[in-house]
Amino acid sequence: MTTVAYPLATSPEVEAERRRALRALLRHPLLTASGEQAEEYNLVRRHSEWLKQWLMRFPVWTLHVDKEVARLRKIPPDLLDDTRPAIDRTSGTSFSKRRYALFCLALAALEQSDRQTTLGQIARIIMELVAADRDLQAAGLVFDIGNYDHRRDLVHAVRFLMDSGLLSRLDGDEHEFLNRNDASDVLYDINRSILASILNVSRSPSAIETAPNRTAEDTLAERWARLIDESTVARAVADRAYSDDDTRNQRIRCRLVRALLDDPVLYFHDLNDEERRYLAEHRGYLLRQISEATGLIAEVRREGIAMVDDEGNLTDLKLPEEGTDGHLSLLLVQWLSESSRNSEGAAIPISAIEERVRYLIKVHGSRWRKEAREAGAEIRLTEDALLRLRGLRLIQLTAGGVVPLAATGRYALRDSASITDIGSDNEE
Repeated sequence: MTTVAYPLATSPEVEAERRRALRALLRHPLLTASGEQAEEYNLVRRHSEWLKQWLMRFPVWTLHVDKEVARLRKIPPDLLDDTRPAIDRTSGTSFSKRRYALFCLALAALEQSDRQTTLGQIARIIMELVAADRDLQAAGLVFDIGNYDHRRDLVHAVRFLMDSGLLSRLDGDEHEFLNRNDASDVLYDINRSILASILNVSRSPSAIETAPNRTAEDTLAERWARLIDESTVARAVADRAYSDDDTRNQRIRCRLVRALLDDPVLYFHDLNDEERRYLAEHRGYLLRQISEATGLIAEVRREGIAMVDDEGNLTDLKLPEEGTDGHLSLLLVQWLSESSRNSEGAAIPISAIEERVRYLIKVHGSRWRKEAREAGAEIRLTEDALLRLRGLRLIQLTAGGVVPLAATGRYALRDSASITDIGSDNEE
């Protein structure tokens, strides 16, 4: 068995730069050489060899760096995790299935374009692609440029492409296109290097559909695994001539490190016996490696491990957080923590949570955005809050309702006065 060779000693300045580079990749897995991300891209490129070695040794993620883009191909510990969807930066709304579909179809449309395109042209190509694909139609996908909701979903997908650096607006306004003001259009430049790198897949979806070993009974997890080609792990261990035991340990290690890097909490009850044994034996080593490489601080409790980010910029979901949604989520998780104190593991019915949200609207609604006070708003607010709390690994949804998890104890109510002003905003 061979091992990766690291320098015996490096200066504190180099270690700090490597830490910043790795944190930049964890925060933005796709970095561009120009624009706001140029400094972070240069940092990653400078330390690309060390980054590639560390990432392949621990989470078994691959890093591609060229003169225009740095792309970390992260694979989540749970392929079916749906708790952290893409978010439209302007509206704050999560991507629906249709928005994800339009996002992928927009990429297909851009593949057919040259250096520039327009929003109207993207929409027309998507309409043609949907009209020509019976499978898309059978799945219920409909796209009509004359439909406001459909145009809105496309605009959200395109804004996401702009955030990634793939599209750069040259002229026009998406808002004008959305409202069909004088048939306005928007002109974009296309960054083809990012277009080639943006999808985090190693095999073509069409190749998956035509694979000889594919069956109609394949589960979603099996289809995902084939799409991202988890044989990356197998190749990594094969290249180092690992024994069977080493191969098994490498798979366990990468699963644990991915969870520690990606998830807010790693609960011991989510691990199988083999993973628990490995973690018990190697916990100190793994936590030390992650802490030295990222600056995250391990908080080990009876129920699990959380890697705490004192700087706060590696966290995509924050609690507490300003605004209506952040304030409601904090108030709700505190109530859930109190409710579960005398009935640990018991599910709280969704109806009871909606009733609690109705009460919170009455108490705090005057300080929240206008939509929170509309009739029936408690249903949508409850759904959004529970999605956020699931993403933070604070609750689990079951057939019987919501089960608060151990980490909710962190938010147990101690001083209600300290959170009164969090939801005070001017959202209208």
